[in-house]
Amino acid sequence: MLQLIHAHDVMNMMIESRTSYTRESFRSALADKFGENAQFHTCSLQGLSSDDLLSFLFQRGKLTGEIEGKFSMEPLNMCSH
Repeated sequence: MLQLIHAHDVMNMMIESRTSYTRESFRSALADKFGENAQFHTCSLQGLSSDDLLSFLFQRGKLTGEIEGKFSMEPLNMCSH
């Protein structure tokens, strides 16, 4: 069954983990937490893969670090809507 996960749930997971991720460890953490078949969405976008979501979060300035290196979620960058 396809599970749709909001980006806020992913950002909360990242904040709670207090860790830095690589692209691969991000994919693995999402699969462990939400399942292999999870798709992601935001308030404006639907059907995002983990890579699509990662790009979206970087484009919106939600993450610190480098997309091809290590990155983490900065709690102050999370929107509150």
